[in-house]
Amino acid sequence: MRTEKLSISLTPEAIGVIDAYRSAHAIKSRSQVIEQALRRLREDDLESAYREASATDAAEWDATAGDGLSHEPW
Repeated sequence: MRTEKLSISLTPEAIGVIDAYRSAHAIKSRSQVIEQALRRLREDDLESAYREASATDAAEWDATAGDGLSHEPW
């Protein structure tokens, strides 16, 4: 995976949270902790979008959620 170096400024408290999480979960770097946090934020946004879509129009939701999938078991 291609990576790019980025410089950010965080409070000492935020750095403490990152370091504590890294230690508690045997993660090798601060960057990996931040990548994991960003992945979870994206998942939360996607989950919210799906929840919102499913609440608006059941017929459209069923069509979208089942796109490309048959009801047949593999």
